[in-house]
Amino acid sequence: MAKAFSVASWNCEHWKEGDPRNAARIEFIASQKADLVALYEVEGAEVWRDLMDGLPGYSFFITEGQNTQEILIGVASRATTFLTQKIEFQSRDSYMRPGAFLTVRADGEDYSLLFMHVASMTDPRGFGLRTDMVDRALEFKDYLDKIATGKANFLFLGDLNAMGFDYVFGKEQPPGKKLLRSRVSAEQEIERLAYMAGKRGMRLLSKTADNTWGKVSGKRSNLDHVVASDQLAFKSFGGKEVEVRGWPQLEEADQAKWIREFSDHALLYFEVQKS
Repeated sequence: MAKAFSVASWNCEHWKEGDPRNAARIEFIASQKADLVALYEVEGAEVWRDLMDGLPGYSFFITEGQNTQEILIGVASRATTFLTQKIEFQSRDSYMRPGAFLTVRADGEDYSLLFMHVASMTDPRGFGLRTDMVDRALEFKDYLDKIATGKANFLFLGDLNAMGFDYVFGKEQPPGKKLLRSRVSAEQEIERLAYMAGKRGMRLLSKTADNTWGKVSGKRSNLDHVVASDQLAFKSFGGKEVEVRGWPQLEEADQAKWIREFSDHALLYFEVQKS
């Protein structure tokens, strides 16, 4: 099958104008040669100078709001797209990032992509906001199906921050000191995402690495995901649908250096195939 378009999705970790990491990060993004680029945690529209210099041939869009971190979308000149900002995915919290909604037309077929950077943290507020934002994305599929009068070619993706939930409700009676708590693990949150996607005729795409976020200290988590309509087909990377690029491709001894010099998140790359 031939490629319809390719996507590179990356939380670039607090991208600011003048950050000494920017030149290397732009070179890394350019090396993906993706038709669509999504960057999360972009802090301020002033980054346009570096991006336009380093990524000629791309047009850029950045979300706007009261939040300090925005989503920036780059579109290669070869792609035909329509892009809008969707504030409903802020979950009624003006300080959360709005969604960036992009329609791509490839060979007469329309594809709808919703780029999201949802709430983090394992506390009740963060978990509640995150669950609501993801559920709104899943419900959006119903709306798109009605417009398409069938099955919409819909994907939502980005830093979905699947890190679980930790609810502390007390402490053991003396002499005990252990906190009493209920937990939803990160793995259970991801299982819920896959289950709820399946109910909407969508699926959680497989990835070439188990974890997409890491600290220099060695802590690892699986935070970045792609959810797509069942009928869509993708290029295979060793039997997986999404290639995780960056530090997970390196030997363990080299991963910390990459994280320091680029970002704590790996980049997700995938290619949608023509139907």
